[in-house]
Amino acid sequence: MAEENQQGIKVTDRRMFTDTGELREGFEPEENESPEPEVAAEREAAPEPISRPEPVAASAREPQAQPVADPQVPPAGPRDAPEGYSAGPRQPQFLDLVAMLAEPVALFLGDATMPGQEPMEDLDRARMHIDLLGLLEGKCQGNLDEQESAILGDLVYRLRLRYVEKKG
Repeated sequence: MAEENQQGIKVTDRRMFTDTGELREGFEPEENESPEPEVAAEREAAPEPISRPEPVAASAREPQAQPVADPQVPPAGPRDAPEGYSAGPRQPQFLDLVAMLAEPVALFLGDATMPGQEPMEDLDRARMHIDLLGLLEGKCQGNLDEQESAILGDLVYRLRLRYVEKKG
């Protein structure tokens, strides 16, 4: 009974080329049709961009709820600064950021003091700032010019050495 229900399986090779790389019988080479007419037709069928409505005077608007900030949307950049805001006499540079992160290290290592205060030593905070500079160095690798890379690398190296000296 099992032999009666079995059917033969037929395998058909539908590949275009033989094992030797020749075109199989029944296949004709396709004509070189350029896809440009299809692209042009798609462009013609695409809707036109929606134009923005004219701004409405603030007095004519209805009060609206404040939008909730989307956590996936990055914060406004320097081009989106509010009117009247200026970045100051000069734009901050990369080395300004490095200096801001490195400045407290001397205080936390006890090498520098604030006027009128005794030296303080907080090696945990010093290490945090040194590690932040090391993180910055790793993340910026290959994206800095030679001078910035050399200054940052040397600074991180020297601060790590000073930390190890203080740690004992």
